[in-house]
Amino acid sequence: MWKSRIDEKPTASNSPQPPAPAAPASTTYQPRTVETPKMESYRADVAHIGKSVIIKGELSGSEDLYLDGEVEGNIDLHDHNLVIGPNGKVRANVSAREVTVHGKVDGNVTGVEKVELKKSAVLAGDISTQRIVIEDGAFFKGAIDIRKAEVKTPPITSYGSSSSSTLLGEDS
Repeated sequence: MWKSRIDEKPTASNSPQPPAPAAPASTTYQPRTVETPKMESYRADVAHIGKSVIIKGELSGSEDLYLDGEVEGNIDLHDHNLVIGPNGKVRANVSAREVTVHGKVDGNVTGVEKVELKKSAVLAGDISTQRIVIEDGAFFKGAIDIRKAEVKTPPITSYGSSSSSTLLGEDS
């Protein structure tokens, strides 16, 4: 005869009791709640240009851009970041806050804060930036202009610079 896995406890009453539910074995699947990783706010606003897209003309925008296609002309992203992907081919002058190059660029690059050339990058043109990173294996032909960070100083207000005759109301 088959034995029950659940040990039944004898009770004082003779009435039969329903069997207790079986405890789950340790090998049974138990779903867990998993938090979805949150995208950082600056990554949520990244425009994407795929590798089959070809643009001839001027490209500008007011959001970060990931470019994996081809661009011929000018790229101006003023206060935003530009990433040129491994399939990206750019024949343009580039201007952005931060520029990261994985692909090929033929033109001058201006990164207000930083320019980064990854190991797969090929850049023929001049670079103007505050900070630069060039990984081993990257190809670069051109000049680099390192600019100092612009420090905004508050206007100087003078205290006590008036002469004593002006303060006392005396005429000179």
